[in-house]
Amino acid sequence: MRDGLNFLGVVALKKIVLLMASIVLFSLIGFSDTLTVYTYSSFISGIGNEIKPIFEKMYDCKVNFVSMGSGNIVARLILEKSNPKADVAIGLAQSQIPQVLKDDLLISYEPTDIASVVNKSLLIDPEYRVIPFDYGALAIDYNLKTVLNPPKTFEALLNPEYAHSLVIEDPRTSTTGLDFLLWTIGIYGNNWQNYWQKLVPTIKTVTSGWDSAFQMLESGEAKMMVSFATDEAYNYYYYNGSNIGVVIPNDEAYVMVEYAGIVKGAKHLALAKDFIDFMLSKDFQSAIPLNQWMYPVTNVPLPKVFIDHAPSITKTVEIPLDQISNYLSNWITQWTEIIVK
Repeated sequence: MRDGLNFLGVVALKKIVLLMASIVLFSLIGFSDTLTVYTYSSFISGIGNEIKPIFEKMYDCKVNFVSMGSGNIVARLILEKSNPKADVAIGLAQSQIPQVLKDDLLISYEPTDIASVVNKSLLIDPEYRVIPFDYGALAIDYNLKTVLNPPKTFEALLNPEYAHSLVIEDPRTSTTGLDFLLWTIGIYGNNWQNYWQKLVPTIKTVTSGWDSAFQMLESGEAKMMVSFATDEAYNYYYYNGSNIGVVIPNDEAYVMVEYAGIVKGAKHLALAKDFIDFMLSKDFQSAIPLNQWMYPVTNVPLPKVFIDHAPSITKTVEIPLDQISNYLSNWITQWTEIIVK
C-alpha cells in the first residue's frame, strides 16, 4: 500500500505539472494572439466596433485598440522606438508621413490586394510602409440657423461678421488642424502667415482634436469649425435632416488621406500583416463611409446619402511631401507664435 500511495502521488504530481504547463502555454498563446493597434478615439468607437469582431473571428485572436489623439500617434511611436508596444498604427495623415519615414518607424509590407486601391496617387511610398485606407476633403462646417451667409472664400472668413465664430484644431495635436494649416499654406504660399494674423479675430477657440470641436458645433456653442465635407451627409443619415452646412472655400479642397502601417519591431508581425490586408478587404472598406464618414480607397458602393449630400470635389490643393518634410517644423513654430500669445 505504501508503494501504491507513492505511485498515486507521482501520478497526481505529473497531472499537476501538466496542468500548470497547459495554463502557462495557454496564457502565452493568448498573449501572442493579441494585436495592439494605436489609433484615435473616433476610429475605435466607430468603425473599430464594427470590424473588430469580424477580424477576431477570422483569425481567432484579440485586437487591443489603444486610443490617443491622431497627432500623438507618431510621437508615441518615436518615444517607444527602442521597445515598441504597438503592432499597427492607424490614422496617419499624409502630412505626417515624411517624419514617419525619416524616423524609420514602420516596416515595408505590400498588401495582397494592393491593386484594389483605385487612385494610385494615394500610394505615396513605393516601399509600402504606409497604406491608404480612406480619404476625405476638408471643409468649413457651419450652423445653418446662425450662419445665414456662409463664407465662400478664405478671404470672406476674415469679415467682421464672423468674429469669434470659427473653431479650429491645434496642428500640434490634431491631423485635421495640421491639414487646415497646410491648406492655407497651399492657397497663400509664402503669405500664409499674414493670412493667419488676419484670421485670429475670426477664431473662437483652438481645440486639441476634432471630437471636441464637433461637439461644440453640434451643441450650438460654435457657429463654424474646420471639419470635413461629408458632415452634412452625416447629419442627414442620423437625423433625417441637417442643421449643419458645409462649404469648401475657394472651391479648392485639401484632401486628407489616412494611412496605416506595421510598426517596426512589432511583436505580432504575421497578425499585423493580416490586419493590413484586412483593411483593404470588402468588409472593412464597405464600413468606412457610414463610420469614418470618409471615402473608401477601393471600389465599393457608396451610400446614397453620400451621393445626395456630400459636395463634389472639382479642384484640390496639394503640397509636395518634400516641402512638408523640409518646412513643417518651421511652419508649426510660426503658427504657434501667431496663435499662442
